[in-house]
Parts: sequence; C-alpha cells; structure tokens
Amino acid sequence: MHALRVTRAQDFPEWYQTVVRDADLAELSPTRGSMIIKPWGMGLWERIQGELDRRIKEAGHDNYYFPLLIPLAFFAKEAEHVEGFAKEMAVVTHHRLKQIDGELKPDPDAELTEPLIIRPTSETIIGDAFSRWVKSYRDLPLKLNQWANVMRWEMRTRMFLRTAEFLWQEGHTVHVDEADAMVETMWALELYRSFAEDFLAMPVIHGEKPENERFPGAVRTYSIEAMMQDGKALQAGTSHYLGTHFSEAQNIRYQDKEGGQTLAHTTSWGMSTRMIGGVIMTHGDDDGLRTPPAAAPRQIVVVPMLRGKPEDAELKAYCAALVAELNKLSAFGWPVRAYVDIKDAKPADKRWDWVRRGAPLICEIGPRDAANGQVTFIKRNALREGDKIKSHSVSRADFIAQAAKLLEETQAELYAEAKARMDNNIRADFKTFADLEAYYGTEDTEGEFKGWARVHWARPTGDALEKVGERLKALKLTIRNAPASQPSSFGKCIFSGEQAVEEILIARAY
Repeated sequence: MHALRVTRAQDFPEWYQTVVRDADLAELSPTRGSMIIKPWGMGLWERIQGELDRRIKEAGHDNYYFPLLIPLAFFAKEAEHVEGFAKEMAVVTHHRLKQIDGELKPDPDAELTEPLIIRPTSETIIGDAFSRWVKSYRDLPLKLNQWANVMRWEMRTRMFLRTAEFLWQEGHTVHVDEADAMVETMWALELYRSFAEDFLAMPVIHGEKPENERFPGAVRTYSIEAMMQDGKALQAGTSHYLGTHFSEAQNIRYQDKEGGQTLAHTTSWGMSTRMIGGVIMTHGDDDGLRTPPAAAPRQIVVVPMLRGKPEDAELKAYCAALVAELNKLSAFGWPVRAYVDIKDAKPADKRWDWVRRGAPLICEIGPRDAANGQVTFIKRNALREGDKIKSHSVSRADFIAQAAKLLEETQAELYAEAKARMDNNIRADFKTFADLEAYYGTEDTEGEFKGWARVHWARPTGDALEKVGERLKALKLTIRNAPASQPSSFGKCIFSGEQAVEEILIARAY
C-alpha cells in the first residue's frame, strides 16, 4: 500500500528519519552533523520564512545582515553568555592551507592573530554595532531582524531538530527601559504562538522559562512548547529580555531627555528550521508527511495518468488548464499554489511521491476524467478509509469552486487533531514528586508515550532549583515553561511541599 516501512508505533525515531528521507526533505551532508535541505524541505522553509518575515516587518522591524565570523574577544566581554555556548563553538584559527608532506594542512605561518568564532548566535557582534548606532533616546526603539545560518557543534544530531548548522531568524532590539523592552519580548512570544498555530497548525503552550533554562545572559526567557506525537515537547521558538547585561558589556548607551547617559535595554528572539521537524512530528502519519496547506510549497498537485500515447497531449492540456484556473484562486489570503506533475514516471509512483511529501490535495486525472470534465482527488489528511485509499470524484467546475475551502478545512482539521492530542495528554493530578516518579518511571520506559505533567511549584532559585533539576534529570525530564494561563489559586509544591506560586509544565523533550 506504499506506506512507510516503519510506523510511529513501531519505532518513532526511525519513523521520523524515514519521513525526512521519503518526503524528500533533506539528507545527511558530508560535513559532520550538517544536512542538505532538498527542494521540498527548502520550499517549506521558504514559506515559513516568507510569512514570518512579513509579520516581522509589519510590526516595524527592518532586516539587516552581520558576518558569519565573530572575533573571540567579543564573546569574552560577556562571561555568562560565552559560558553557555563555549562547548558548542566552532573556531577558525588559520586563513590559508598549505601542502605539507603531500597533504593539505593549515599553514603554520597563516595563524590568525585572534581566533574567529563561527556564529552560534549574534548578540555580541550586533551589540558592538548597536553601541555605535544608538546615540540618543530619539534613536529608540531600534527594531531589527536577521535571517542567517548559525553553527553549534552538537555531539548528537538529528536532521532539522538538532544539527551543527541550521537556518533561523534572530530579532534584536534596543529600548529606553525595561517596560518598553518587555512589550517587545512579549510581542515576539505572541508572534511565535500565533504563527505556529495559525500557519503551521501546531498548537503550543507559551510561557516563561525557569531560571535554569534561560538563554545565557538573559534576565527572562519565554518559549512556545509543542507536543509531538511521541509525547515529547519541542521548544519551537524563544523570546528573551536581556536587561542591560549586553549593554554593559558592549557599552550600548543613549543620551536621555535630561542629557544623561543611560544603559539601553535589549531583547532577542528566534525561530529556526527546527520548526520543520515540529511539522513532521505534529502532523506526519504512517504514510509520510502531512503538510499544513498554508505552508505547503505546492498545495494542489495534479497527476495526469499518462500512457505514452498521442492522446496524452489532450490530457496534459486538460490538466494544465485546470491548474491555471486553480492558481487564480485565493486561500488563506494568498494565491493558491497548484502544480501539474508531467514527469515520465508511473502515475501510481508519482501519486505516492506526493502522498509522502504531504501535498494537501492530490488529483489523479485520467483520460476518462478529462473526457467527462471530472476531477478525482484525495485529501492527504484523510487519505484512508480503513485500508483503502479514500478518493473523491466531482465535476471540474465543482472542484475549482471548493478547492480553496478544502485547503482551509484541511488546515483547521490538522490543528484540531493536534490540539486534542495535546489537551488530552497533559496530566494535572500529581500531588507529590513520588507521583511523578511513579508515572514516568525509569529510563527503561523513556520510549513509552507519557505526555506532559502540569504541576504546582514554589519557584525555587539557586541551589534549590539545581536540586530540582537533578531530580528531574534522573527521569530524563525538564521544566518546559510556566504557562501564561494560570489558575487563580495553587496547592503545595510537589518538590518542597511549600505553598506553590504557579504551575509549570514538565516533559521529556527534544
């Protein structure tokens, strides 16, 4: 039946890798820990990038670009930041190669006077520029964004979820005070929440990270957390209030209204190609990827059932005319993206190529369909009825009339399915840490679907928080965030027995 060779229930990690390969999203690169993003994967990223970029610019931000290489001295200025990334930094030490004993090696005479870091994130070098660009309160707020690649030398990699090099956007802003910077921080968090839910049909819970999960150098970190089909959490986007930490290190000051020199408050926020991994694990099924229509590079794929005969010309013309009409339509406020696949391959093979890629609507048009003015199609999110492929046959006019609505309905159905899964798998009945241990068990049960825990806690800090982290680590759990939506009263903290002050989400995570 052309299903994947492994199901989610059999081996979820292997299923994930199979979808990445069979949906033609990416492949491993000869460069250690990196990936080659193929056209369908890149098309999905371009859709993510385009819509997110539109929303960022609509809110008054401008794009810019900074160098890939950052002087080591820039990181040395911010101790907490460099400590957080030190183990992940890739370092450039020489500026040319030389034939030595028959091998290309770094030229000993070409060692750099100062090593350069391949950017793991850009706060330090951007902060240096902000110190020159910001002179007066009239320059603020300064709201900028960069689309770039970054490198973090990961030891264990998985395509899209955790690779040494990945693509992302990083917003960086400068403000007169904490209040203005916090407005920006929370705006970015809401940007990511609405983008994930509206554009990718990926339900999330947004909230603040605990002290031990903050971005290195941040005063406060906020995240959106999505539940994958194996019950694990995926941190899908983060927003950070950096206070004046980076301003102190980089001397970002402005002349205030009274003529004095004041430290600026800064923020940063980012979303990456990790979102493609989130789409796979939120929406994929045992036949491959199911791409949310709003983000699909090709929303409607028309597959003519060519037979290598003269009458194929008429069938191709019928399909081309259908696609031309579909591309005049609008869904989600944008032109529909329809495509006719006329490559020389068996129709069934072409159909399954698009099933595995997750094209939302797949039309199979044969000579009889063309002669009768019909369209036979399948909805990728409702592919099967039992073991059989569920197809629909309507008139050409009716298909054109309902195509945009079908795409929007599919988007809503994917979201509703994922939202129900998340809501039904967050347990909130844990009273003690022993209850948590009994539920999550030992490392031997890590592969079992367990969902998330929502528990009361007293918001410990310092050593007390570190001990909480160690107890959770033994169960391979982490605190994801304190959801923005909180109850009006709280019970006892499951870690200390003290009066709780909020609820937090706990889960195994990617």
